[in-house]
Formats: sequence, C-alpha cells, structure tokens
Amino acid sequence: MDKKQAKARIEELRKKTEYYAQKYYDEDAPEISDFEYDMLMVELRNLEKEYPEFISKESLTQKVGGNVKEGFEKVTHEVPLQSLQDVFSIEEVEDFVEHIEQKAEENGIKNVAYVVETKIDGLSSALEYKSGKLIRGATRGNGLVGEDVTENLKTIKTIPKEINDKIDITVRGEVFISKKDFEKMNKEREENEETLFANARNAAAGSLRQLDSKITETRPLDIYIFNVQKIEGKKFTSHYEELEYLEKQGFNVNPVRIYCKNVEEIKKAIHKIGEMREQLTFGIDGAVIKIDDLNFREILGTTVKVPKWAVAYKYPPERKETILKDIICQVGRTGVITPMAILEPVKVAGSTISKTTLHNEDFIKEKELKIGDTVVIQKAGDVIPEIVEAVKSKRTGKEKEFQMPTKCPVCGAETVREEGESAVRCTGIECPAKLYRNLVHFVSREAMNIDGLGENIIGQLLDNKLIENIADIYTLKLEDIASLKKNGQKFAQNLIDSIEKSKQNDLYRLITALGIRHVGGKASKLLAKKYKTIDNLAKADYMELQEMDDIGEIMANSIVEFFAQDQTKDLIQKLEKAGVNTKALEDETTDERFSGKTFVLTGTLEHFSRKEAEDIIEKFGGKASSSVSKKTDFVLAGEEAGSKLTKAQSLGITIISEEEFEEMIK
Repeated sequence: MDKKQAKARIEELRKKTEYYAQKYYDEDAPEISDFEYDMLMVELRNLEKEYPEFISKESLTQKVGGNVKEGFEKVTHEVPLQSLQDVFSIEEVEDFVEHIEQKAEENGIKNVAYVVETKIDGLSSALEYKSGKLIRGATRGNGLVGEDVTENLKTIKTIPKEINDKIDITVRGEVFISKKDFEKMNKEREENEETLFANARNAAAGSLRQLDSKITETRPLDIYIFNVQKIEGKKFTSHYEELEYLEKQGFNVNPVRIYCKNVEEIKKAIHKIGEMREQLTFGIDGAVIKIDDLNFREILGTTVKVPKWAVAYKYPPERKETILKDIICQVGRTGVITPMAILEPVKVAGSTISKTTLHNEDFIKEKELKIGDTVVIQKAGDVIPEIVEAVKSKRTGKEKEFQMPTKCPVCGAETVREEGESAVRCTGIECPAKLYRNLVHFVSREAMNIDGLGENIIGQLLDNKLIENIADIYTLKLEDIASLKKNGQKFAQNLIDSIEKSKQNDLYRLITALGIRHVGGKASKLLAKKYKTIDNLAKADYMELQEMDDIGEIMANSIVEFFAQDQTKDLIQKLEKAGVNTKALEDETTDERFSGKTFVLTGTLEHFSRKEAEDIIEKFGGKASSSVSKKTDFVLAGEEAGSKLTKAQSLGITIISEEEFEEMIK
C-alpha cells in the first residue's frame, strides 16, 4: 500500500469508526458487533503507526468516544475517565509485561505485581462523595466531560448514598444489567412489540441516560466499582488495597480480581476468567491487566487517551458450525410470529445451544438461510446465541427454502405482514397465544372499562382456567372470583357489578375493545356514529370506509380483514348472547355547535384534562386534531403552550383561552 492509498484508507476508517462510535456511545444503538468495531480500530491504529504523518488528534485512536447528550448538565472530571489500550492476543500481553518489567528495571523497581480483573460490559461512571455523602454522579462522556446523571444513579440500589468514612472521595465504576435481567427485559419488549436492545451494555447505557429518572428506576441497573479516582486525607500504595478499602465502605466492588506476580500468573488468570465467563451473572468483554503499585503507575503516566500501566485483553468471539435442522414459528402475546432455528446441539462459549431466534422473515432472507444448512453460530454479547452465516460451500442440494406461514400455527387464522413492517402477525382475536394481551386491552379504561379486572386478576383467571376466551368474562360466577383472594367476597361482588355495568357500554367502547389494528378511540367513535351497530360495521366495505374522514386506506383494510375472520364473528356472537350491547346509544344532545370545526389543544389546561376537553369538542360535533394546519379553526392554548401556538399565530388561526372555551360550551 503506497502513501496515497494509506491516506485514503485512514480517512475511510476514521469516518467509519466515528459513525459506529456515535451509534454505540451516543445513541446506544450499535450497528456492528464489538469485535467488528475492534478490528476496524486495530487496522486504523496499525496504519497510523506505519504512516505517523497522517495521525490526527481527531482520530478515535487519540481520543475517547462519546459526547454529552442534550438535556444533561455537563460535568468536567477532575481526574479524566480514560479508556484502555486493547490487545487481542497473549503475545501482546507478553509484550506489555516485558515493556513494564523493562521500565521497572530502569527505575530501580523490583517484583512488579499486577491485578487482573473482569472488564465489565457496561457504561463507565464516576461517583463523587463529600464528607461521606453522595453529591454527584456522572457518565464518562469523552473522558474529560461527562453527563450529570446523579438522580438516575441514585435509583441504583447498590450505590450507597452514604459511606462509612466521612471523607471526600471520587470512585469509578461500571453500570451494567445482569444477563438474566437483560433476557427478561428483551422478552418483555418483544411481547410489547418494542425494539429489542442489541446487547446488555447498550440497554444499561440507554437506561442510565434517560432524561426522566422515573424510567431509569424501572430498569434493573447495577454497578461494580473498580477504581479510586481521587481521595482526600488518605493514601494508598496498592490498587488491591484500594479495592479492599472500597468494599469496607459499602461499595459493590468488582468481584473478580486476581493478584498476579508474573506473566505466567497473568496468563493463567486470563485463562481462568475465560473459563468462568459463562458462569458469571454479568457480561464481560475482556480481562483488564493493571499494575498494582500506584507509585509506579505515576512514574509510567498516561497518553491523552489511555494509561500506560494497563491493557485490556479482548477474548475472541467463539464460533462453531452446526446444522440448521428446522425452522419453527412461535406466536407472541401480541400476535407477532417469530421464526425459531432448531439446531443440532453445539457447545458455544460454555453452554449448549440447540435453538435461537431468527427474528423475522427479512433476517432469514438477508442471511440466505435454508433448512438443512450448515451454519456458523456465535454468542452475541456473551448472552444471546445468533446465526452468523450459512456455509454455502457445504450445501448438498437437499436444503429446503423456508416460507413464513400464511395461517397462524396456533389458531389457524390468517396472517398478515403490513407494508413498512418486518413482522408477520396472527389476525385471530381468539388466538390462545394472544389471549392474555387481548383480555388486558378489552377490559382497559379506554375500552370496556371493567374496574377491578387488572392484569394480575386476568393472569389468575387464566391460570385457574376460569376463562378461555374474551366472552368468558361475562360467564364468571361470584364464587369463581372470590376464590382468587382471601376474604374475596366483597371484591368479587364489586367485580361482578363492574362486568354487568360494562354490558351497557356505548358501541364505540366495544369497537375500541376489539383491538382492531390501527383503530383507536377516536376512530371507534366515528365508526360507531356512522354505522350504529356492530353488524352494520362488520358488513362495511373497503371503499365506503376509506372515504370517511380520518379513516384512511390502511385502517379501512384492517377493519375489513378483521371482520372477515371466523374468530371475530364467533366472538361477537358470544358477546351478543352474553347480553353485551352492540348498538350505538342515543346521544343525549343534538347540539352540533362545533360541527365542521377543528380544534387543536396545546399547553396545560387548569379545569380540564386534555381528554375531557377533546370529548366535549366531539360531543358538540367538532373534531380534535393533534397538529396545526390551515384547516384548523381554533387553537385552545393553556399554560406553557409551545410550538403549536407559534405555528397557529403564523397562520393567523384563531387562538382561544380556557376561559373563552368555557364560554363557548356554556
């Protein structure tokens, strides 16, 4: 490679690493694996070493990745939170130790000791204590300036608010989510049709960097402390001694730390951590080798980016070949159908893998997977097994193409994949796999509003086989419900009364409760008003539906497909038989004073909630919209009205106060 080619490649690598680093550090949404990123950095570092004239202080080899997220206060670290120099082979570890021993000899230091620790895969943070009390916590950021996340860190139960000694101390630790909690989080997100976290590290980083600490509090964050950054009134000579002191102060200290006297012991420690990696409750992405002598550390010093007294050994991802025996499909609570790979059992990174998710139809096509293929499998982030690729050279011609099912494998209803989505879904409302989620929605406040029938009670009813479909709610007996709680007679009677009351709900509530894709509360009211009965709505055709205001092509198609299902027809018959109202109730008022008028609400109202105001507008024949346009007639502006008010003023739209609105509805 000549100089011109080297310069071009260096610039290309800098752009790539900057982009991937931003995705990883700032957006907590990585696009490539840690190993792939590391290999790009190794290539960049080697090229810059070979062609030093092209080194730039803006290169990620010369600085720490990460920026301060908008919305957080900046914190300047008194002691920089540096990164570590990565090494990828035992030979490089030996070179590091040899260099350290040489420096020790030059400085008259004998018997250099080391501490080998697990490199926890999380988000590095600093905790600052004054007179023993926690006063501030910050993320690493770019190493020099981080984000003030004090309130978020205070939600982590293993962080002491006060330590034993009344001293000033700043410590550094790694915030993480355990393997078990990470799997549980992703399972819940999958059930809720939310984007899955790529790995535990990014789940932890995204959770800690929430602008709302109440969200952080719901996440299972933990922390291990691994360093004293600064301490007043106390002096240490050994890193190992520091860690023992921190433990006595009540800190949750990195549990894996091995004291080593020479390179052979270091290699054994690395090997030992590698072997125990699978049994650890937390994810790691390497082993850190540090000099124990703090005075020697001072002599060695640091570069702009990394200390000269430590390196991080990165374990290579273990990959194995196995056979993709079959692909089966599982149906989640929301009806999403997920293909699952059935594998010839193979041991990877300490555990036997016999199946793994294939995510969706697009993933299978992208990897060009066929049933019967020899595939390469690895563990992503030490936790999730994944198929990397098919070994096409080993195909025999007997491999079979896989097709996503057109019928639900659980209930036999039609499946659908909507435009712009990667998921294939079951459309059956009585599908057993979806029953719990459908029940929770059916009884919710916005739908049938059955007070007392919460998620916990629904779970118990299903577990005890007291209900097997939605309509069974209306056949529940007093004694069935009472059996769920100690002294449950009163609770049971209240719930029976609430169930009976729900039978008299207006039609729009029933339409909402059915959970038709894309049809929310507003659309349900429009449909109830136009069609008057559930039977009329069930007969509506696509053309007339999509001609209605606010009912577009996607919604119209979804409604037609829903009512064409045998399961839908069966459920409606059961509900009618149970006495549930399926007709629109007569509107008490014929006052259409807002007919043809569109309102937009912005800011905080004193006497109405947003929903109450919207209901009043709709009651008088008006329409409540979420966005301001030329078609808007009125903008109802409360306290702290924002950009909608500004836009309305620029368009010359009539702006009314809450008092003026109250006059209009008298």
